[in-house]
Amino acid sequence: MAYYIFSLTDIDVTDVRPLRERANDFLRAGMWGVGVDERHRDGLEEGDVLLCYLAAPERQFVARAVVASRAHEWSQVEARQYPGELPGGVVLSRVEIWDPPIAMSAVLPEVDLAEKARADFDTGVVRITPGEYETAIKVAVAVADTRS
Repeated sequence: MAYYIFSLTDIDVTDVRPLRERANDFLRAGMWGVGVDERHRDGLEEGDVLLCYLAAPERQFVARAVVASRAHEWSQVEARQYPGELPGGVVLSRVEIWDPPIAMSAVLPEVDLAEKARADFDTGVVRITPGEYETAIKVAVAVADTRS
């Protein structure tokens, strides 16, 4: 099992809706577009886990999920269901949308400095360590507990 951040940005898209709205559409559809040029595209496997992240200026984690398929071109049926622009990606399972989202600024101070975590990424699929993933989950649970 590998750990990833799927980062959503406004770069190279014609959809002008807010990032959070677009991310929620992808998550509700259980599909996340992954470009053919993404560095980790071919490494995505069923059972990998991910955090969904809205890039700058939001810098927020909005969900976690499990990869339910390898990256592939959408079938005709999937292409009709996918609410985005990319011609392929992965199917998601066990999607948990976080409301409210978790600010990256709350997670970074908790990450071991040796892991060299950061808030901004050059790609849409970023491999992270198990420790980084667990730290983000721990912060998300703590935030949820304080709002209950």
